[in-house]
Amino acid sequence: MGNGMDRPLLIFSGQSNRPLAQAIAEALGLPLGKSTTLRFANDNLFVRYEESLREGDVFIVQSLTPPVQDHLMELLMMIDAAKGASAARVTAVIPYFSYARSDKKDAPRISIAARLIADLLQTAGADRVLTMTLHSPQVHGFFKVPVDHLSAEPVIANHFATRVDLENAVVVAPDAGDIKRASSLARRLGLPLAFIDKERVSDTQVRVRMLVGEVAGKTALIVDDEISTAGSLVEAVEALLQAGAREVYAAATHGVYVGPALERIAKSPVKEVAATDTCPPKEGPKLKTLTVAPLFAEAIWRIHRGESVSSLFT
Repeated sequence: MGNGMDRPLLIFSGQSNRPLAQAIAEALGLPLGKSTTLRFANDNLFVRYEESLREGDVFIVQSLTPPVQDHLMELLMMIDAAKGASAARVTAVIPYFSYARSDKKDAPRISIAARLIADLLQTAGADRVLTMTLHSPQVHGFFKVPVDHLSAEPVIANHFATRVDLENAVVVAPDAGDIKRASSLARRLGLPLAFIDKERVSDTQVRVRMLVGEVAGKTALIVDDEISTAGSLVEAVEALLQAGAREVYAAATHGVYVGPALERIAKSPVKEVAATDTCPPKEGPKLKTLTVAPLFAEAIWRIHRGESVSSLFT
């Protein structure tokens, strides 16, 4: 395929998160490519590029946010259309990969949907995938094409370091599955670690069983990969305050904020909830948005030039 540097770098966006795609293109000093997506009266989607892609190094930005099925289908059609238009390489840039929770057969007669999505992306013609903070990192292994898996940790660490007095703070994993992620952030900030052991009652409800670690009199910093209904978050905030934490801040990579999430956060005693713009930002008095556009722009530039992306993680 030759060196990517002699091919034009083209950035396109689906409809799920145009502001992030725009910010990525601006960070690269490029215009966002022109494409059209229409919906016919029979609900079928129609996708067309409005410029030549021939021999281009094409990056298509699309988060799998609600309505997930529409955004997934649009992405698959955009990849397919790009391949049909003789693009030299097509990279699916999926800042939020929503089916990453469905990564194992933990109940009878179910689909491992994350693997199915990986198969669909590859069948459509994706040559590589660029994503951020998969809920289950092993989803990476479902792909036969290269996957670059970015982390929002530097952005979240910088946010906490500039927002909170770290003199008397503790990083908290809201459940046992998040310990590795929280532990990495705690090391980066030079802080102790605590975690909450919880059980899931339903899709929107959780119950805290116990808190491990010292939080009394400290500022607690909850770090999570995603906040969807905010059930886990508000339970964790209550548990930390009951255990004597002075105040609680939270940050997540993906602020999905569905169902009762915004109302729950507004009523909760949490000081502030920050999330990156992998999902379109929502408005709320305690909500803060951190941008990951420069991180994605840098990763795209390195992929285009055939340089290492792993050095972005240090």
